[in-house]
Amino acid sequence: MSDEKEIDYSLANPDTLTKYRVAATISEKVLAAVSKLCVAGEKVVTICQKGDKLIEEEVAKVYRTTKLKGFSHPTTVSPASYVTPYTPLASDTAEANVELQAGEPVKIQLGAQIDGFGSIVCDTIFVPSKDQAEDVITGRSADLILATHYANEVLLRLIIPPGVLASGSDEEKAKAAAAKPPTQTKITSILDKIAKTYECNLVESTTSWLFDRNDIEGKKKIVLAPAEGSKGDGTPEVGEVWGVEMGMSLGSGKVKNIDQRATLLRRTNNTYILKSQTARKTLSTIQTKFGHFPFSLRQLEEEGGDTKYKVGIYEGVRQGVVRQYELVGDKDNSPVARLLTTLAITKNGISKLGAPPALDLDKVQSDKKITDEEVLKILEQPLSKNKGKSKNKKKKKSAKKGVDDEEESEE
Repeated sequence: MSDEKEIDYSLANPDTLTKYRVAATISEKVLAAVSKLCVAGEKVVTICQKGDKLIEEEVAKVYRTTKLKGFSHPTTVSPASYVTPYTPLASDTAEANVELQAGEPVKIQLGAQIDGFGSIVCDTIFVPSKDQAEDVITGRSADLILATHYANEVLLRLIIPPGVLASGSDEEKAKAAAAKPPTQTKITSILDKIAKTYECNLVESTTSWLFDRNDIEGKKKIVLAPAEGSKGDGTPEVGEVWGVEMGMSLGSGKVKNIDQRATLLRRTNNTYILKSQTARKTLSTIQTKFGHFPFSLRQLEEEGGDTKYKVGIYEGVRQGVVRQYELVGDKDNSPVARLLTTLAITKNGISKLGAPPALDLDKVQSDKKITDEEVLKILEQPLSKNKGKSKNKKKKKSAKKGVDDEEESEE
């Protein structure tokens, strides 16, 4: 135990950053593979099983002597109006038969971890039919995707601590560093401008968390469009790793609980000793394979092959040593899009440690455009000192792009 305390697990240790990046490479690779599996008529549970197998295979190839590695998040595929990650059970006939529908936006979320350093990614794609090639996204679907994309880009820039990317004289840099970071209320109001541009709404209580070793819900959090009684806590700082989430809805953005059993769970830090042997055995299996990262009940089914784990899960949840994530969906049953990026905040800005693929803006066509100067100014800012200005100008121009190409060229 004393030896472990002496190990530096912060980003100051290059080995920490390397492990995050290896986990990120696996997460992004599997995300790309799972995205290709998502076609109309495919069963959600089958896609999740294949995604989990890919994560296990990729993790097995790296850090062969490291025992603590595996999932930071199981493969989840959430249908159109679902807000939270969805991972059905193979043993439940109704859930096992859920199929993807052509044209619906599905949210794919998954992640890998090496030595407790996890990278989680989430992307939203529109399900193509089996014989359909990837096509241009138009109409309200385009509005949803663009609102989510640009709001995410702005959020990433707003969480960079003041002064980190400042240039000029020492006095100018000191002045920039002394500025107060935007409040979470201010962040929500800026993002709401983007949502309104595309006639969308921020998903209620969309939360970004501070990540740590073996922990994806740290002491700090950013809560967008908070529901009554919920609020964020703390501001991002240099040297921290965050899981930054964005959620948009074509409806009101309000959420409701979905009347289905919770199948996504996570071991808590509580140390209550469970009474039954079955519960203790279940908890031991969870601790060994998943640590304190989320897992699916389906994975326990496949691990044990019996139903005794259900008793153990019930007692674990009741005593607070296991937490279950309730399924939540859009209150209006409207389509929802989500993105999740794992990133490190360094002295040079933001370094992505796992992100959804860059959006091809040429394949998303909307008749709406961002005109708010405050938003456009933020989009023009770089994410790090390594980014050139030309790329950011292109991003600003793309945000202002309307139907008329001639208007764009005049700008």
